[in-house]
Amino acid sequence: MKRIYVVEDHDAIRDGVVRYLEISGYEAVGMATVAEERKAMDENLPDLVIQDVMLPDGDGFLFVKELRSRGVDVPVIFMTARSEESDRILGFELGADDYISKPFSPKELVLRVGALFRRMEHGFVETRPEQRMSFSSGPDRLVIDIGAHRVTIDDEERPLTAAEWRILTYLAGNEGRLVSRSEILEKCFDYALDSYERVVDTHIKNIRAKLRPGAWIETVRGYGYRFCPYGEDDE
Repeated sequence: MKRIYVVEDHDAIRDGVVRYLEISGYEAVGMATVAEERKAMDENLPDLVIQDVMLPDGDGFLFVKELRSRGVDVPVIFMTARSEESDRILGFELGADDYISKPFSPKELVLRVGALFRRMEHGFVETRPEQRMSFSSGPDRLVIDIGAHRVTIDDEERPLTAAEWRILTYLAGNEGRLVSRSEILEKCFDYALDSYERVVDTHIKNIRAKLRPGAWIETVRGYGYRFCPYGEDDE
């Protein structure tokens, strides 16, 4: 049974989400503060965190940033009343796997949770079934080990968030083919809204930063991206 932490200070919202998740077959644990969340995370990492942003004792964005700085890559779905595009982009820059704006339907949230777990379990290497892919860019060697869920550059592991892993494996599995932003959204996130295309750019930026040195992903201006180990590093 998947364990999910629901961090939300509004009692009715938190209890409703917890109840709906439990009905859907998940183990859900509700908490109202960053302090509770930090204690719970230190004791036992969940399979997913549903994270409110504005909490009485802290900022959910900053707490997730802290987790990422400690190398904790637990999947995160932000749920917040802050629905501006800049807030969504910030959430994804911090390594969120999804972002849902209040008010929302608990059913929609549960559907997103289910879709996220399916993506994590099944992977995205659709055109290259091998469990281990190896690429070279100049003197650098990138290895994507699907079975071990590991990415290394010259034998040094580079931790990726769940969303970054999905995008990288999808692009690498389609090496040399031009992939549009909308295709990445559809294949890796189960939605294809134009307003979310900047989210793809944000994830690509984060992936590139983690894979340096070396140029692995080429930008095709106005269209999308191509996994091309010998391409130019245009960032």
